[in-house]
Amino acid sequence: MEVELKDKGRVTIPSEIRKALALEEGDRLFIELGEGVIKLRPKKIVTAEEIKGIAKIKKVKLEEVELSLAGE
Repeated sequence: MEVELKDKGRVTIPSEIRKALALEEGDRLFIELGEGVIKLRPKKIVTAEEIKGIAKIKKVKLEEVELSLAGE
């Protein structure tokens, strides 16, 4: 998905993502800067069932999940 950077650095998180992550106005997000990447993570815990289908990926390898959980 593509979003536009607005005044004061604001971006709108698309409604599809907000709904999938059950994000509501006032929710807190963590922001991280990586190598050319900006990451936003909801502070609240989100279940796999809540985000199922958002990435449009049918199958994920166990190794990919383990690497993701390890933060690599």
